[in-house]
Amino acid sequence: MYPNPFIPERADPYIVKGSDNFYYFTASYPAYLNVDSGYDRIILRRSETVMGLRDAEEKAIWLAHKNGNMAKHIWAPEIHFISGKWYIFFAAGDSDNIWNIRPYVLMCKGSDPLNDPWEEKGKMQASENDTKSFTEFSLDMTYFENNGKHFVIWAEKLGDSSLFMAEINPVEPWKLISMPILLTKPEYDWEKVRFAVNEGASVLKTDEKIFVFFSASGTGEEYCMGMLFADINSDLMKPSSWTKLSEPVLETKDLTDEAGPGHNSFVADENGKLLLIYHARPASHADKKCGTFCDEVLYDPCRHARIKEVKFDNNIPLLK
Repeated sequence: MYPNPFIPERADPYIVKGSDNFYYFTASYPAYLNVDSGYDRIILRRSETVMGLRDAEEKAIWLAHKNGNMAKHIWAPEIHFISGKWYIFFAAGDSDNIWNIRPYVLMCKGSDPLNDPWEEKGKMQASENDTKSFTEFSLDMTYFENNGKHFVIWAEKLGDSSLFMAEINPVEPWKLISMPILLTKPEYDWEKVRFAVNEGASVLKTDEKIFVFFSASGTGEEYCMGMLFADINSDLMKPSSWTKLSEPVLETKDLTDEAGPGHNSFVADENGKLLLIYHARPASHADKKCGTFCDEVLYDPCRHARIKEVKFDNNIPLLK
């Protein structure tokens, strides 16, 4: 259905369909060989169809600061429509400490996210009495609503990089209104290759279940996807409501000529087909033949946005 790769050199891809019936695409704008040659903007594309995003005009709707906060490592933007406004969650580091990475929020000041100005709402804020959230390396924030409650999930390195979830007020979605819960931490060998990491959460809702997919391990060919799920009407802020699979649901061995699948999102296309949007490197990266090879994988831009159709069996989503 869709060409592979779908959009070259765009990692952490996110697609959403707006109430205006347009599809919006954003992703990490890459760095080439080092931190000073990229990861410096948030881009957006718009199209009436998912396929049209491939060749749609790409516009930088926000640029990194020259100094201070939000100056380096502009990573993993996601665009969400919350309580009548467009928001973008993204991660960024500081000019004097590029690894001091935290989640930040932008709000569109109008109704057209491609052309209207964006306002910085600042760093994501913890709730009252929460003294831990966003105090350490934290990134990859996503958002979802269920049964009238609004939630964010993010990765934070409190020990190992783990996933946390909390409630927000949709009127001020840059502020938590609850203490967070720990959703998942690296437990299995496949989550600890090169680095012990759970990150890059994405949410898929069905009539009966909520699925949280996440990425694990380092960002090379070892990168892979795991999954948790909960009943749609359960108390999602109770850790016991969630079940985690002990095996990855998508990894390099499942694919042909691709390596390190991860950091995904979901969207239904204009024909109603449910799509998995994810990034993966070409398999040739492992042999240093991907054409842009860099020993530090974060600065090799060969992570390409890709698409697969999602099919369901009686238990969990399966990839076609």
